[in-house]
Amino acid sequence: MSTGNRSTGETSFVAYLECSETKERFYQDRMHGLSSAGHPLLVRYDLDAVRAAVCKEDLERRRPDMWRYRELLPMRGIDQIVELGEAMTPLIRLPRLSNRLGVAEILVKDEGRLPTGSFKARGMAVAVTMAKVFGKTRIAVPTAGNAGSAAAAYGARAGMETYVFTPADTPEVTAREIAYHGARVYGVNGLVNQCARIVREGTEIMGWHDLSTLEEPYRIEGKKTMGLELAEQLGWSLPDVIYYPTGGGTGFIGMWKAFDELEAIGWIGSRRPRMVAVQSTGCGPIVKAYQDGRKDVEAPWKPVETQIHGVRVPKPIGDRLILKVTYESSGFAVAVSDEDAGKARAEVTMEEGLHLCPEGSLCYAAYKANLESGQVSPKDRVVLFNTASGLKSPMPPMERRLDCNKPIDYTAL
Repeated sequence: MSTGNRSTGETSFVAYLECSETKERFYQDRMHGLSSAGHPLLVRYDLDAVRAAVCKEDLERRRPDMWRYRELLPMRGIDQIVELGEAMTPLIRLPRLSNRLGVAEILVKDEGRLPTGSFKARGMAVAVTMAKVFGKTRIAVPTAGNAGSAAAAYGARAGMETYVFTPADTPEVTAREIAYHGARVYGVNGLVNQCARIVREGTEIMGWHDLSTLEEPYRIEGKKTMGLELAEQLGWSLPDVIYYPTGGGTGFIGMWKAFDELEAIGWIGSRRPRMVAVQSTGCGPIVKAYQDGRKDVEAPWKPVETQIHGVRVPKPIGDRLILKVTYESSGFAVAVSDEDAGKARAEVTMEEGLHLCPEGSLCYAAYKANLESGQVSPKDRVVLFNTASGLKSPMPPMERRLDCNKPIDYTAL
């Protein structure tokens, strides 16, 4: 632990791991999965030591990437990092749409700029780093698509053998991306929960390390850097409302954790944004639980009818944590249709030139609906999370054609 000197990047400030439900403590002496009570583990830091070791001004001398917050990450030294260039992602204003909707400001945090084109790079970079630290050489992950791409890329970077199980209807470009990184990828005739079962049941036989969402404690540490980054980009203040597409909910939970840690080290105050969990009407277990006033998802969503893969999780393992954040933040959970998300995607792309993924489009569609219903105010400063590049998802075909061997009627173009 620090004695007051500035951090050299060769110190881990992890104090212990904690069961998110029972608060039982575990030491970071080996790789852990779920707690003994079967709940996700959260990494807890010696935040007094972090406060003494680093200040905001120190960040100005560091590279503009997610590792600039290393005192709040679990690895011991920067030489341990498995990295592919995880640059800070931009906050992009939507001025034309803000003017048309009559609102103060809409900001999009565009995670599509990260390696493999999605926010999954953050979580997998830290999870694979820690797997390597603990001597793991074989990893496995169930995925709706983008987490598999990130696992395959970082697994290759770390020299690991990677197994990926994804629904058979995962977009072809993503499935091919996973395979192209050298992972053993299998299309499964089921949803991500069936893929997770395959990984779980194969762990002992195959000897792989399970990187499933919240089944290990480190993906959330990578995802929380979205919250750290957002706070820094907004001058160590937070927006009024955050819209986040919520499947497994790791980033949703992670950002809330990040805000608590930032307050504890004195970098932000107690004010928090309202956290909005966005899902599809074709798979909305968190929305139903929220509407019912529950603390958990009672039963898996049936039937799953959305084609927006990132939110197609019938019963997330982190359901209690997601709902806890929603209630604590005075936020809410909202579902919009795939059709409305598709219209929103086209609207933002054509009017602002920013190509949202389907999950990010859900957030914009939800925001417009909530603005109309009065759940959010036109005066609110809103951040929408675009979790991947729109280029990773199917687009309408280009159908206009010209025959260059014939006269062209330019007036008809």
